[in-house]
Amino acid sequence: MFHLIWYILVGLIAGVIAKSVMHAHMTIFWTIVLGIIGSIIGGAVTHMFSRPTNERYHPAGLIFSTLGAILVLFICYKLKIRFPTSNLVFAAAGPCGWSEK
Repeated sequence: MFHLIWYILVGLIAGVIAKSVMHAHMTIFWTIVLGIIGSIIGGAVTHMFSRPTNERYHPAGLIFSTLGAILVLFICYKLKIRFPTSNLVFAAAGPCGWSEK
């Protein structure tokens, strides 16, 4: 049960950092989903190069989770995939929630 909470927390942190870097606007649910997908991609990349020696959390996990989430947002931007946004706050959002300004 603790692992599920940990995935959600790391996903939220990685998603918030990634959407801040890429200037994307999306709901909190999609931010967490973005971070979890970024964690899966980042974990796959890091496991290709080195296996972790212990099962504890390593700060590089958050870094690669964020990089994976940024990669997902970049691909969404190029493919013009949109994430749901809150219509009350960000009514004029472009592809993937980016502002057209």
